[in-house]
Amino acid sequence: MKIKSSLPGISRIVFLFLFISFYFSSSPVYAQRTRAKLNPRDKAADVSYLSDSTLLTRGDYLARLQKVFEAINKVKVTTASFYKTTAISGYLKQDEDAIALIKERLTQPDRTLNLQNVQMYQTLLDELEGSNLECLEDLNGYEKKLNGLKTNILSLRKDTVLLKIFTVDSLKRIFKPQLIELRNKKLMMDSLIKSNTNLINSLQARTSANIINVKELQYTTDSQLKAVGIKAFGKERRYLWETVNQSANRSMGFKRFIKSEQQISRYYFVYTRSSRALLIFLGAVFFFWVFFNFKSLINRKKLDAVESFNFLFIRPKPYQISIIFILTLAPVFDLLAPALYIEAIHILLALSLTTLLYKRLPRRIFYQWCIFVVLLIAPVILRLLGIPPRYQRWNLLVFSMASMAFGLLTYLKLRTQTGKYRIFLPVGIIFIAFNFLAILCNLFGRFTLTQIFYTTAVSAFLHAVSLIILAGMITEAFLLQIKSSRIRKHYPEHFDWEPVVKSIRGLLNIIAFLIWLTLFLVNLNIFNELYTTILTVLTEKRTIGTLAFTLGGIVLFLLIIWTANFLQKYIAYFFGDTGDDSLDDNKGERSKLIVTRLVLLIGGFLLAVAASGLPIDKITVVLGALGVGIGLGLQNIVSNFVSGIILIFDKTLRIGDVVELSDKKGRVKEIGIRASTLLTDEGAEIIIPNGNILSNNIINWTLSNNQMRITISFKLAKPFVREEVEELIKSAIASNENILQNKEARIIMSPASKTSSNVNIYFWCKDISVSESTRSTVNAVIYDQLEEKGIEIL
Repeated sequence: MKIKSSLPGISRIVFLFLFISFYFSSSPVYAQRTRAKLNPRDKAADVSYLSDSTLLTRGDYLARLQKVFEAINKVKVTTASFYKTTAISGYLKQDEDAIALIKERLTQPDRTLNLQNVQMYQTLLDELEGSNLECLEDLNGYEKKLNGLKTNILSLRKDTVLLKIFTVDSLKRIFKPQLIELRNKKLMMDSLIKSNTNLINSLQARTSANIINVKELQYTTDSQLKAVGIKAFGKERRYLWETVNQSANRSMGFKRFIKSEQQISRYYFVYTRSSRALLIFLGAVFFFWVFFNFKSLINRKKLDAVESFNFLFIRPKPYQISIIFILTLAPVFDLLAPALYIEAIHILLALSLTTLLYKRLPRRIFYQWCIFVVLLIAPVILRLLGIPPRYQRWNLLVFSMASMAFGLLTYLKLRTQTGKYRIFLPVGIIFIAFNFLAILCNLFGRFTLTQIFYTTAVSAFLHAVSLIILAGMITEAFLLQIKSSRIRKHYPEHFDWEPVVKSIRGLLNIIAFLIWLTLFLVNLNIFNELYTTILTVLTEKRTIGTLAFTLGGIVLFLLIIWTANFLQKYIAYFFGDTGDDSLDDNKGERSKLIVTRLVLLIGGFLLAVAASGLPIDKITVVLGALGVGIGLGLQNIVSNFVSGIILIFDKTLRIGDVVELSDKKGRVKEIGIRASTLLTDEGAEIIIPNGNILSNNIINWTLSNNQMRITISFKLAKPFVREEVEELIKSAIASNENILQNKEARIIMSPASKTSSNVNIYFWCKDISVSESTRSTVNAVIYDQLEEKGIEIL
């Protein structure tokens, strides 16, 4: 009975389970159909996220096409940046013409070559090599950019997505407008890449060919210059008394000679214009320096203030001296210039000096100078006419003999004179000796040596005269600068200018001698060899233990230190301060100059260390050793140095202050790095270490003002009326213009005995520098007025 009753329960449970399963399995389908009926637009949106992500969309294809367009457009932009190719092509044409001209001139027979021009060829070839190397560097950069573009385009051709666009018909139809535009741009791209590649390759080939030709010509010029020493001392031509070779004695002609010289000179000036631009700039600076100083004096109606200097060269309108300035320094800026250019500079310089010296030299000396100018110009003119070589030798013989005779006569006349002309006697000896050597070499067929000796003799004397005059012009310009600065700053006009001239002229004479020696060696054709030898010695690395250095670095270090010391010593001259004692009211200016000097010294040391190439780590070792030395024995020096810096910036003392240090009293004349100088009333200069100044009490009478209280004491015999005497004394004090009126004088009278009284007078003086004279004047006035009143002074 129990079994029967359980079957209906089990069947109900199974039925319920089947119903639930059927319901949940059919409900999603029903729901989807319901939603489809309710919102058919959302059907696609609901299943899009289930699509395959590897399938490419239209946007993906367009993005790849955009990369292609960017690459093609980049070709146009990049090739447009090759703007230098046109200029490079013009430069190469100019370089090729210059190289061809030099090659033609170097392959001519040796007897037509000019030694100075061969040296110029060497300089010009160096410039050509540098120019072509710069062009090649630019072209290599352009080639690198083109190769980058080509690599980028090749990588796009391997893109599978782009291949589909170009091969699948359905995609071709979809992107037909883009493909048409792309086809047109591709034609332009191919044309640009091909044309620029061909152009760059062509320019690279021409540049490389120029560099090879320059290298060969450099070897040729070096060989010819090295062979000059051997050939010059050998017999180059027939003896002057031998018969002439007519085929070798043909005239070149003036026009042909000038045209040949002009061609090579034009190329030289094109490639070396920067040095002459600097020369013209310096000439302009010199002109405006002199012009504005004179204009400053004229505006203040103080032009007569420079009459005491008796300026020999400079004038308010310095056109002439500025031209001489440029012409004198022109050979220095073009040591290996064409012979025609140097000769033209010499002629212009000689004529300019002639006009300058016309009214400045004694008549007899001026006529001798004119003879020298003729001996300088005449051989150049005859050479420019292109006369045959044989006649050139005879001309040089005549002029060499005339120059030697002229030199001997002038030397004998000037030797007996004492004064400024004696400075030319050493140069006169060189002038005579070299003309004598030129005569001998000409007679025996050494024509190269003849040209060298005659040119060196004439140019050495010309450069000596012009450099001495240039030193004089710069010295006068410095004196004018000092005088105009003092007038602008209302300093006393008079100053002791002779020590200034001596110090400035000494430095200028050294510089002038070095310039003269350089030009002298260049004319003798030994400058390059000597310069190379010295440069090798200076740049050769040397070692002491682990310390590596060069002599050039040490020399440069010392030179910069010396220059900085010279500048800090004489920079005050430029601002009108010559260190004289009359400048009592320029304490601020002098303090600024002290700071400037300190900056120059420190900056000079740092620049010297940086420029010399000395290793910093080794310098720190030296500084460490210096620290040990300071601890052992240099502490006083360092203390004085630091104390000097403190005095400069703390302004406890200023130049011009009246101070008392212990038992010493005087005016501060100078504050140096190590010690300071006091000038006493007696004129003695007391040098006190800066450390001692800071370690002692300082009484500064003029720290905030120049006022000083003056005391006068005396005795008066009784009887006298007190009020009358006080009024008399006050009126005597008030009558003096150096008395400070806003501070009332104090008069104290005290009985000394039954017959006398002590009188003490206290009043203020405006300027401590005139305190003694003020005391004396007031004292005399008081005595005179008391005597008039019949009051006896004991």
